[in-house]
Amino acid sequence: MNTNAELLKELRIDRKAPPPPSRRGLWITLAVVAVLLLAAGAAWAIFGRDRGIEVQVATVQAIGGSGGGSASVLDATGYVVARRMATVSAKITGKVLDVRIEEGQRVAEGDIMATLDPVDADAERALAASQLAAARSQINGVQAQLHEAEVDAKRLATLVGQQLVSKSQYDQAVAQRDALRAQLATAQRNADVAADRLAIADNGVDNTIVRAPFAGVVTAKAAQPGEIVSPLSAGGGFTRTGIGTIVDMDSLEIEVEVGESFIGRVKPKMPVEATLNAYPDWKIPAEVIAIIPAADRGKATVKVRVAIKTKDPRIVPDMGVAVRFLEKAAPQGEQAPRSASVPAAAIDVRDGGSVAFVVDGDGEEGTVERRPLKLGGTRGNDRQVLSGLSAGETVVLDPPAALEDGGKVRIVAAGESKS
Repeated sequence: MNTNAELLKELRIDRKAPPPPSRRGLWITLAVVAVLLLAAGAAWAIFGRDRGIEVQVATVQAIGGSGGGSASVLDATGYVVARRMATVSAKITGKVLDVRIEEGQRVAEGDIMATLDPVDADAERALAASQLAAARSQINGVQAQLHEAEVDAKRLATLVGQQLVSKSQYDQAVAQRDALRAQLATAQRNADVAADRLAIADNGVDNTIVRAPFAGVVTAKAAQPGEIVSPLSAGGGFTRTGIGTIVDMDSLEIEVEVGESFIGRVKPKMPVEATLNAYPDWKIPAEVIAIIPAADRGKATVKVRVAIKTKDPRIVPDMGVAVRFLEKAAPQGEQAPRSASVPAAAIDVRDGGSVAFVVDGDGEEGTVERRPLKLGGTRGNDRQVLSGLSAGETVVLDPPAALEDGGKVRIVAAGESKS
C-alpha cells in the first residue's frame, strides 16, 4: 500500500513549478532587443548629433568688370519723351480742302501739311488789291492838280511883283496849292493803308496753307478733307482743332522719376545704361542731362532728364524703358575694380565691421567662413561689395547671433519653418 501511494504521488503534476525553457521564446526575445538597439541608434543619429543651424542663403552676383566697366548705383524706370512735339493747326477757321500727310511720314520744315478752302481769303485779297489801286490812282490825280496849282502860284508871284494882278488873287492861288499838297499827303497815306491791308489779306491767303513748323515724323493725322478746323474748340466739340501731330525724333530723351530717398545718388553727366522694354537685349548708352529742381508731393519723386546718345528709328515716344545709373567709368587703360552685389540681409555687423558668412559645401549642410567686407553703394534691396566676396559664392541671409566662423549650418528653402 505504501508503495502504491508513493507511486501515485510521483505521477501528480505540480502546477506551481515554472515551465521548462523554450528555444523559440529565446529567439523572439533576442530579436526584440536587437530592434530596440537599432531604433536607439537611429534616434541618436537623427537627434543626437549636431546638424547645424538652419539658415537661408543667397548667391553673390557680379556687377563690375574690367576694361572701363562701371557699376550700377541705382535702377529706375521711365518713358521715352520728345522735347519737341507739336499738334499743328491752322491759324484760321476754315474747311479742309486737302490733307497731304500720313502717319509715319517724314516732313521737312515748311512742307505743306494741308490746305483750307481759300474762297473767302481770296475775296478779301482781291478787295484789298482794288482799294490799293484806287488809292494810287487818286494820288496820280492829286499830283496832276498840284502840279498845275504850283505853276499858277509861281506865275502869279511874278505878276503880283509887277503889279499886273491883285495880291488877293495870288493868295488864292497859294491856298489852292497848299490844299492840294495836303490832299496828296492824305492820298499817299491812304495808299499806304491800302498796301498794309493787302499785305494782311496776303497773310490771310497764306493762312489757308498749313505748313510743318519743324522737321519731324508725323505720328497722328487728325483731320480729313471736308471737315471744319479751328485753332479754338468750337461747335460743341465737333470742330477739329488740329491737322496732325509731328515729333522731332532728334529731340527724344528719357524721363525718369526717382524716389526722394535715392535722388542723392544721381548726378548731372552721370553715365546711364537704358534698356527698352520692347528690346530687352539692347543696351543703349545715355547720360543724365539734368535733375528737375521740383518734387512731386503725391509720389515723393523727383524728375530726372536723361539724354539718349544713340539715334535709332526703333526708339519712339512713350516707350517704357529701364535705366541703370552707373558709376563713372575708369579712365582708358586702367583696370576697373570688380565688385559684387548681395542682398542687404546677408550683411551683418560684428566687432564694429561689416561681415558676411560664406557657406562651404555643395549639399544641404556645410560650414561657414566669416569674411570682412568693404561695402559700396546701395542698389535697391542689395548692397555693392567692393572686396570680401566673389561672384557665385553662397552667403547666409540674416545670420543668427549664434553663428560663428567655422560653424555648421543646414540650408533650408525660403518659407520653411525652422525647428
